[in-house]
Amino acid sequence: QVPLVESGGGLVQPGGSLRLSCAAAGSIVAINGMGWYRQAPGKERELVARITSGSSTNYADSVKGRFTISRDNAKNTVYLQMNSLKPEDTAVYYCNAFLYRSVYEGWTEVWGQGTLVTVSS
Repeated sequence: QVPLVESGGGLVQPGGSLRLSCAAAGSIVAINGMGWYRQAPGKERELVARITSGSSTNYADSVKGRFTISRDNAKNTVYLQMNSLKPEDTAVYYCNAFLYRSVYEGWTEVWGQGTLVTVSS
């Protein structure tokens, strides 16, 4: 079972908006930090935004003021609202989370499968 299920990617024109969603699947006791990373062609994966269990946030400088990360703890879901998109935002976006499923597994870091965001006219 895929631990994190992402949705919301697609093609958008420069200046447009998209909202990404990521839901943690399966039996989960607790979720700590959640975040979004991205990887553009030929580049390393980089942090976009993270949010703690207490909803403290941090952002990459390149997206500050344009992107907003939020979470719904009741739904085990994290969101990324992306506004004023630029061509350089084009990348595969990956969801990340620290989950606690059982005393046997303890805390584990999991990743989503990635969703492609393309910003182009």
